[in-house]
Amino acid sequence: MADDDFATVLTAVGPRLRALRRERGTTLAALSGTTGISVSTLSRLESGQRKPTLELLLPLAKAYGVQLDELVGAPATGDPRIHARPFVRYGRTFVPLTRHLGGLQAYKLILPPVRSGREELEQRVHEGYEWLYVLAGRLRLVLGEHDLVLTTGEAAEFDTRVPHGFVSAGPEPVELLSLFGPQGERLHVRAGPAGR
Repeated sequence: MADDDFATVLTAVGPRLRALRRERGTTLAALSGTTGISVSTLSRLESGQRKPTLELLLPLAKAYGVQLDELVGAPATGDPRIHARPFVRYGRTFVPLTRHLGGLQAYKLILPPVRSGREELEQRVHEGYEWLYVLAGRLRLVLGEHDLVLTTGEAAEFDTRVPHGFVSAGPEPVELLSLFGPQGERLHVRAGPAGR
């Protein structure tokens, strides 16, 4: 990488970090608690007053669940493959299928089996639109007043301003594909169920 290209990448890190934090709906204080980096250092990093270092960027990449090259906006290598790094949130396994921050996001989700009987399901609302496709198992989707069970090969699409939530519909895990925008990512990946 030429010196000019390197300087351009470094200059763009701060604005990318600020945009990512705002997109995820988190504060500097919350991010500081997650990463162990002081609020003042995070603020200076975002404003470009602090040079990004691996010591600072690695915990941020981990906190946001993104690869380091995506965090810094490194030039594409020409390899179109996505090297997914699954992570678990609230018992659900998320496998990222897109690598660019912002815009439409795709995930493969693996939801654990229902613990006993019919699990109480919290419905949420947010801006956006979501598309689900069941790869294996049975998915219980509660959408407003509708309580549906989708089976392998079935899909659903809906406006996320309608109260919604989903869990496994039986004693086995369910695997599904989910597509949604940044608001959906913030809800499904970052926010946890109430009371946990």
